[in-house]
Amino acid sequence: MTTQYRASFDATVTFANGGSLRAEGFRVDVPAQNVSTDEIGALFVASLGLLMAESVVLHNVQVVAEPHKGTRGGPSAQAAADTATPAQKRFVELSHVIRAGETTYPGLPAPETSPHLTREASRDHYAEGTEFAIDRISMVGNTGTYLDSPYHRYPDGADLAGVSLTRLVDLPVRVVRAGGSGSRAVDVGHLAAFDVTGCAVLLHTGGDRDWGRPSYAVDAPYLTEAGAQWLVDHHAALVGIDSVNIDDTSGGTRPAHSLLLAAGIPIVEHLTKLADVPPYGATFTAAPPLIEAFGTFPVRAYAAVPVEEG
Repeated sequence: MTTQYRASFDATVTFANGGSLRAEGFRVDVPAQNVSTDEIGALFVASLGLLMAESVVLHNVQVVAEPHKGTRGGPSAQAAADTATPAQKRFVELSHVIRAGETTYPGLPAPETSPHLTREASRDHYAEGTEFAIDRISMVGNTGTYLDSPYHRYPDGADLAGVSLTRLVDLPVRVVRAGGSGSRAVDVGHLAAFDVTGCAVLLHTGGDRDWGRPSYAVDAPYLTEAGAQWLVDHHAALVGIDSVNIDDTSGGTRPAHSLLLAAGIPIVEHLTKLADVPPYGATFTAAPPLIEAFGTFPVRAYAAVPVEEG
């Protein structure tokens, strides 16, 4: 049987909207003996469901071999959700609808649609009463909710045809609630409570509420360089965000793209409705067409969420 560990500590939490909280002798389940204090702090915040926690300072930290007690947000709770086998599932649509003339990313052209063969014209080719429509679309790959492959950033990276389905289909979900803190940045402190190995890590920032408006691209939420490196180090399978860009676009560097795509981790941008997906227990799918020498393309992104009987 695998040894399980718990951390014991004293903690002081300060909140972005004022006030503080102190705890003595608190214990949480931890994933390993060598867990960092940042990870323990994040697990503490998750176990109490604390919102707008600005800082967590731990004292008298001890990690002991002890069976997990099922801490909320802890490793045993995540594992139980991932291995559940409910009789039914509900599907949550996580993609934006692509509409002709609607811009996704400022500065890039909106999609254009037109008929290639109208229903009326098709009648000359088929038997009486039979007709079809064949339509044409012109768009850049960065349209709607789309996936970035490593080729988007690196010429020798895997293109859309080269990304394995093991990184795109039926991935265990980790939804990271990062909105409401007053900060645009999603950092290590938001991530450390989660076991993300082999998972789709979906950053729920609330940025999608401004979709279709100019404000969507103004002071938008993003993933920090340190956060991206943490996800690489902990072997996430895919990372998504409900914002205009996974990087801070105020400058020319793109550290989150660079780190994740260099590690072969696909990125899905412009997600929506992440509030309808639980932090863990669901699965995520976002598969683009098999296109060679192409880095980015829209996906039908969705989550399958377990529904318990009864």
